Amino acid sequence: MTHSSSDGQPASTPPPASAYVALEDGRYASTDLTRGPWHPQHQHGGPPIALAARAIERAAAALGLTHVARLTANLLRPVPIAELAIEVQTDYAGRNVAHFSAQLHAGGKEVARFSAVAQRAAGLAIPAGLPGHPLPQAPRTVEASPLAPFLFASKTTGYHDLIEGKVAAGVPFRCPSAVWFRLRHPLLAGEAPSALQRVAIAADSGNGISAILDFHRYIFVNSDLTLNLLRQARGEWICIDACTLLGPDGGGLAEARIFDAEGLIGRSTQSLAIRLRD
Repeated sequence: MTHSSSDGQPASTPPPASAYVALEDGRYASTDLTRGPWHPQHQHGGPPIALAARAIERAAAALGLTHVARLTANLLRPVPIAELAIEVQTDYAGRNVAHFSAQLHAGGKEVARFSAVAQRAAGLAIPAGLPGHPLPQAPRTVEASPLAPFLFASKTTGYHDLIEGKVAAGVPFRCPSAVWFRLRHPLLAGEAPSALQRVAIAADSGNGISAILDFHRYIFVNSDLTLNLLRQARGEWICIDACTLLGPDGGGLAEARIFDAEGLIGRSTQSLAIRLRD
């Protein structure tokens, strides 16, 4: 694996060991493992969304709310590979449900804005025989899924080095397809990633693995990501079963079912802006 210098060119130094390193006062240093496919100095959406999810779930846990049922990320600007800062607000907190918002800043600018709903977890027996239950399983188990090549992989360190993948269905980057994702490195140095962080890092790749346009001719960047989760993920592997749909006016939608090894855990959607490359 080749590490890259600040200008995105390969260098001889070892690759980083995590996506971010915690600094002081809620700030984080970004590493090259966050690099996305669209620009050498811009992050993939997954890592910064997961970093904000970490801050939100910590605020929720302080209120005894351990299940983040919805997370929406609005990606206002490209997130640079630079120092980041996160601010979280509790918009409303009841006994069993709370609403949160958060902002991600880089270089003195707000680059992403988030909202989330967190719930108090409580054991509940579900009646047998309900329509649609038991919930569906991933198309193929992790053990039966072959390794997934990444179309966006390059010799420069990036997101493709942060994660590994296995093909659960279809052909990646040819809609529809399903891919299992697992982190090779932690999100934050010295800290095991939470279930929500694992889901966020994987789910933002839905539009990539289900791409139907030529990556070399078109840009199809997502400007948001919404996760709706019915329970916490269990285990290291997260399956994203995605499909891309295109409209006639430069817009698109990537939608996905999300699984862990035990079955369906939720869904995700991404709004796409489709453009021809210059």
